[in-house]
Amino acid sequence: MRTRTLSTALAVLISSSALAVGTAGSAAADSAAALPITSYGDLAVDGVHKRVYISDPAGGKVVVTDYAGKLVTTVPNLPGVRDLAITPDSATVYAAVPGDDSVVAIATSTSTEATRYAIGENTDPQTLAVAGGRVWFAYGQQPSHHVGSFDPAASTPEVALDQLPDRSWYDAPELESAGNTLVFGHHGTWSGLAVYDVSTGAPVLRKEGMPPEAANYMNDFALSADGKKIVAASGESPYAATAINAEDLTRTGGYPTEAGGPTSAAIAPDGTVALSTFAWYDKDVFVFKPGTTKPYRTYTYAQSASGGDTIANQGLAWAPDSSRLFAISSGQDKLYLRVLENAARYPVTVSVSAPAKATRAKKLTVTGKLTSGKAFPAGSKVTVVRTDIASPKGRSLGTKTVSSSGAFSFTDAPPAGGNVVYTAQYAGDTTHAPASGKDTVAVSRTSTALSLNRNGSVYSYGADVSFTAHLGKTYSNRVVELWADPAGGDKPKKLLKKGKVNSKGDLSVTVDMTRDTSVTAVYTGDTRSGPKTVKSTAYAKVKVSTSVSKHYKTGKIGSTSYYWFHKNTDPVLTTSMTYYKGRAQRFQLQVYYQGTWYDSGSEYFALATNGKSAVQLGAPGEAGIRARMRSSYINGSSGDTVNATTHGAWKYMYFTK
Repeated sequence: MRTRTLSTALAVLISSSALAVGTAGSAAADSAAALPITSYGDLAVDGVHKRVYISDPAGGKVVVTDYAGKLVTTVPNLPGVRDLAITPDSATVYAAVPGDDSVVAIATSTSTEATRYAIGENTDPQTLAVAGGRVWFAYGQQPSHHVGSFDPAASTPEVALDQLPDRSWYDAPELESAGNTLVFGHHGTWSGLAVYDVSTGAPVLRKEGMPPEAANYMNDFALSADGKKIVAASGESPYAATAINAEDLTRTGGYPTEAGGPTSAAIAPDGTVALSTFAWYDKDVFVFKPGTTKPYRTYTYAQSASGGDTIANQGLAWAPDSSRLFAISSGQDKLYLRVLENAARYPVTVSVSAPAKATRAKKLTVTGKLTSGKAFPAGSKVTVVRTDIASPKGRSLGTKTVSSSGAFSFTDAPPAGGNVVYTAQYAGDTTHAPASGKDTVAVSRTSTALSLNRNGSVYSYGADVSFTAHLGKTYSNRVVELWADPAGGDKPKKLLKKGKVNSKGDLSVTVDMTRDTSVTAVYTGDTRSGPKTVKSTAYAKVKVSTSVSKHYKTGKIGSTSYYWFHKNTDPVLTTSMTYYKGRAQRFQLQVYYQGTWYDSGSEYFALATNGKSAVQLGAPGEAGIRARMRSSYINGSSGDTVNATTHGAWKYMYFTK
């Protein structure tokens, strides 16, 4: 502890200001999951085991997630793995592995590598598809890529290369298949399609060409499950994907994407078309019903100053049952699997309207409406649930039939007061997604009387004070909570007691008053009695005392005890006070003159961590001087607001020769 000197010496105070009065001193069910990959090649969806397979060329692996995007496992040792193809029965996922000149079969039952098929040295297989019972792959290097295949069911599968000796592609073509139909798609400035029949094990050309609307910069294409329809995602204006007849490769329609050219295409088993665009600030995914030109669903992802997530090229895939659409997006240096629930079904909005206020046990009427882009089947119903204090998990009120316009209504007499929530749930159907809506009614309850004593009282430091809450008449609940919130940010609010009041309606708790403390009594209410909260704030003084040193004796002047000092001695006064971080004591000095005590100023001195503060007064150099001092904690001015203002006792000094 360091001894400090009062800024204005006692001698100066006496000589210049002893007769002046001094002054005192001075707060979407839709989801996304980050993927453990650094690059993206392709994705395939296993509808039997509910798994998604995603290739990572840079990482040389395929990651396997569940339908929510949670990582299940990783298939390693696949250098440069790019394209993926899944068999119609979802038993096997085939992966093109150019870094190993192989095609790898992954068993979906275990999500592990089952077989590795060597294609040939320096073949670099890059894209593949399963058609006609064979695995077809495009292999080679620029500017010459060729097509090969093998039969995985053969006892000793033999790889057949260059099965189209008169054809080659500058880049590996995209391969898509359905049954015995295999479609080759060439990306780039001049895009093209070629449709082959592979039922005999050898590709037989059916048709080659491309509608002019889709010929420039095709980024992706999708083939329908029946092999009759192609949707080409081309990037040139006008911004629309092209619907193509797979038999003759003629245009049959288009799917406008508004924001930009489409980069990915996927066709669900029911014919629903999904498209994505590369759009930082606009819509990212568009979903169309067959033959329509207006999307019935769109998705836009996280926007920021630098734009939003973007969907990867060839980054869309449907679940085999059309229940979900999966999308690979990138943003903030991460890749995500986005899962779009019910994307193939029309979205539904359920509106519910109830009175803002109601009287308990009195009948009220709730109305609602289903809204969608497609009419609802006759006899559609909503399930109604009431949630209140009496039924916090909800109580079914049965089903209500929806009219041809989508409207419904019902009546209810809420048995419990408080916030009552009415929820209407539509389970969905083959063309409509499930949905729900709700509204809240404030149902009346009787007011509750609750009081708490001790408000505004001041107590000595460390006093044990009993706070008593009194609860008036209620319907059923007789439980009260008592919370204490000590002043200062270092001590949180704390539950002291929770219990039933006694027969008089009282519940008490004892608080050790070392700080100003707000005690709160909380009654949460019951089905008929309203909630109530009351607060009582009591104040605690600090401990403060001052010791005097360097005096040569003590003695009384009149009835008052003084410390006697020689006129040239500097008194040292050491204050002990309850410590708090940043706290200072106010040192106040007064001088006696002609029968009256006069303030001679005050100053604040910081407390050491042991709560002590020593101050040295300057010697007056003159005999016959009487002075007194006291140390005080001043709420606010002493550096904090944790305790009530507390004054220490005066210490009297007398200076002699």
